[in-house]
Amino acid sequence: MFKHGAQRHNLRKMSSFSVPRVFRRSRYLKPSLSLLLSGNNNPSNPVLNPKLSPHVAKLTNHYRWMPNSEQNFRYVWVASICTTPSQSSVEKETSSSNEKSSWIDLYLPRQARAYAKLARLDKPIGTWLLAWPCMWSITMAAPPGHFPDFKMMALFGCGALLLRGAGCTVNDLLDRDIDNMVERTRLRPIASGLLTPFQGLSFLGFQLLLGLGILLQLNNFSRILGASSLLLVFSYPLMKRFTFWPQAYLGLTFNWGALLGWAAVKGSLDLAVVFPMYISGVFWTLVYDTIYAHQDKEDDLKVGVKSTALRFGDSSKEWTTGFGIACISSLALSGYNADIGWPYYAFLAAASGHLGWQIWTVDLSSRADCNRKFVSNKWFGAIVFSGILFGRLMQ
Repeated sequence: MFKHGAQRHNLRKMSSFSVPRVFRRSRYLKPSLSLLLSGNNNPSNPVLNPKLSPHVAKLTNHYRWMPNSEQNFRYVWVASICTTPSQSSVEKETSSSNEKSSWIDLYLPRQARAYAKLARLDKPIGTWLLAWPCMWSITMAAPPGHFPDFKMMALFGCGALLLRGAGCTVNDLLDRDIDNMVERTRLRPIASGLLTPFQGLSFLGFQLLLGLGILLQLNNFSRILGASSLLLVFSYPLMKRFTFWPQAYLGLTFNWGALLGWAAVKGSLDLAVVFPMYISGVFWTLVYDTIYAHQDKEDDLKVGVKSTALRFGDSSKEWTTGFGIACISSLALSGYNADIGWPYYAFLAAASGHLGWQIWTVDLSSRADCNRKFVSNKWFGAIVFSGILFGRLMQ
């Protein structure tokens, strides 16, 4: 059938496309499910349909000789099309896109990996950013000279983990079409087809049920205040479609714990203390999430979603500097109204230095550096927490 072994070798080389799933068949598929490559007596120069992505098509090793009235022969390859990738294939592509596998891939059962990635358990920075305002508030509510309530801190830590996972699940459900068009997010479990929307909704219900169990352990005032935050959690993912300020809305959502932590300890709110703390968290979020948004600004322009990174453009550092000053000033006002000890202000000076460092040294054109500066905000939260703790103990 083939005149030369080299031709057979060239044909086999053409089958090295990487795809999620391939059905190898010995018969021809229907034209709508087949991709025919004809080299016109030149098998080393196939033509691939440009509308098909290599992620949904693969050339099999089945080739046939087909007689043609206009030419002696031509080589034809059959491609099987699959629009829904298998779990194992997406996991392989995900792992190959990362420099090293996360602990989820190493230690969790296969059935649990997609759900753990949906909750971003392999990226704990979101949990830290959600938990720190809670810890600030709980510690600020402690009596002078006493440690904070460690049981309450443990409850809020678990709650931050669950609420962050629920927020990510809602985000991925609503943004699954957008995530497919963004390089950084296209391999998320729902966007890639690793999980179905129904599985995502079921997992969301499970997380909210566990969160309810934590909320019921708080006082009645805290239950009402905590439940009201769900409106922010569920509506935040839609904001990027309507406003260039979704980062501000995220700040209102992520720092709700500054109000809730104090309420859980005191049973009420002292607005002179907790409101400046809450506002400081909103400004802090505007700093770190604007830096984070610069990772996706090119994709956001193509997709048509909005962010403060696009709103500020080349003026981002000036805007984030203003937000950083407002953040530190609000924290100082909160400590002053709480009559906290002097170590708080020493640590606050260190925190302002950290915030200034990340704003003025970040390379907004580098995705890697933007991510590094974003992740470093867990240390900003830790510095402020340390200041509140030592300020209360030394009071």
